Amino acid sequence: MPDTPMDLHDPAQYMGLLQNLPTDDPEERISVLANIVASLLAARPAPGQYLEVLETARPLVGKTRARLPGLNGDEPLPPDSQHNSLLLKVITLWRDLSRSYALIAQMDAQSGALRGQRALLSQRRVYYAGKIVSEYYRAHRSLPGGLWREVHESFRAAEQEDVQCIRVSDPLNTIWKAQSAQEAYITILLLDLANAFGRSGQEWTWICRWAERFAPYCSLDPNIEGRKPTTYGLDPASDHGLRPLGLLPKGSNPRYFDCNKLASQIQSVFAQFKQGVSPSSLGLGDDCGIETCARLLLSLYRPWGLASAGRRFPRRGSTGVVELCADWLAIGFHVQGKLFEQPRHDLPEAGADTPACPREASAARAFPDIVGLDAEEDADRRRNFAHQHLEAERLGLVCERWELLDQSVGGFRLQQRPYAERFAHRQIVGIRPHDGDHFLLGQVSWLMFREDGLLEAGIRVLPGLPRVIAARQHVESDGSLREPYSQAFMIEANAVLHVPSSLILPEGWYRANHIVEVFGEGRERQLRMTQLLLQGPNFEQVSFAELS
Repeated sequence: MPDTPMDLHDPAQYMGLLQNLPTDDPEERISVLANIVASLLAARPAPGQYLEVLETARPLVGKTRARLPGLNGDEPLPPDSQHNSLLLKVITLWRDLSRSYALIAQMDAQSGALRGQRALLSQRRVYYAGKIVSEYYRAHRSLPGGLWREVHESFRAAEQEDVQCIRVSDPLNTIWKAQSAQEAYITILLLDLANAFGRSGQEWTWICRWAERFAPYCSLDPNIEGRKPTTYGLDPASDHGLRPLGLLPKGSNPRYFDCNKLASQIQSVFAQFKQGVSPSSLGLGDDCGIETCARLLLSLYRPWGLASAGRRFPRRGSTGVVELCADWLAIGFHVQGKLFEQPRHDLPEAGADTPACPREASAARAFPDIVGLDAEEDADRRRNFAHQHLEAERLGLVCERWELLDQSVGGFRLQQRPYAERFAHRQIVGIRPHDGDHFLLGQVSWLMFREDGLLEAGIRVLPGLPRVIAARQHVESDGSLREPYSQAFMIEANAVLHVPSSLILPEGWYRANHIVEVFGEGRERQLRMTQLLLQGPNFEQVSFAELS
């Protein structure tokens, strides 16, 4: 069906289209729904009939959006992606829905036939303005200028009607089945605080649900007297969400964002988790386990329940080029200056060929002079960066170069126009600062595409200087058949940095109290894993105790 508006005048015709939507192709289905809403916006039928069609379309739109391919939010969606046109179509649909409910209220202003529906019209308008914000966040895309002003204006209209606190039925609200315009507005504000660019698609789905779940426990208060400057406030004339009150313009008319009740609610949820109460019983959904829920909710507790705490490490402007790599083997190569190889004491007899992975085997055969090099000292490494870069090119382990935007003690904000290598949230990466001699380990904190196609990334540095070790999972046997070693990393304890010793292992290795065998610095050790400290899609950082 074409995307141009339909030339229909009878609302019954629209109702007929809604009853006969295509069922197999969600992209075709969303196109038809978007076309219906756009056509209604242009045709302007009678307010009552207009509202009836929109209310019939709402659940169909929601279900169809959930089925769309390529928009699940697991990876940042670049502006030149094949799914970008679909994203823009969905965003246009949300905007047309928000404007449609606003238009109905405007058209009914004189007759007043829908005066009893003013609270519903206001809630729907705010709800769909918020869906636009959420859609950009899910796609890991920067918000366009003026979007927040649309959101603020939708809520101000509810205030002008004095219906902002009236709850209306909303079947799309899975927890309360009802929502007010203010609760819809607060839901958007909570989403803005949730570190959207650092979340996977599934996490964002849960966060959107939980924002609706906890929105009734927050409020907006025009009285800011005596409030701490670090608490959150809102400037309705701004083009952004919540900010610390102390950072809002002096001439603005801010609102205080009260989240004290929300903090108590989250604490109550944690207490019930300890008693074994399921997430579904607490209104958090039946698709998330207790441990996952607790970990995600804990990351939301500070921004949602404790207001603004400021950055732990202040950022400072900086420039330069940072080298970054995400391939596990490449990280090891750049950390130690050579390709990982099996410890010599553990190599099989002559003629056997059991390297850690086929890629290592091919590299060893192609470049025996490189793989066999002894470990470089730090001073030698500084003098031989150019040589190491050349060998990285020959081995296919080249780092990508990112532009440094700013940095803090804890990490870096970078940008580049992405090429081949893909990055995932919370994965481990190797990073060499523009003014550093060593490669460090870092974790991807967030990813965001700007409209100009540049990708921004936040990298949190794992404190401590890593070194490459060989590791394998311990298996009780007579020792005649042992698994080959795999590349891993050791971070030694550092009292100055308050860093305990830890291992960086491939994903899936950690099991409490299980043993790993490691070889490094000429000796083999057995280590008992004691605690999972950090994890991502390609690694696990664990603490350990050495066995005598």
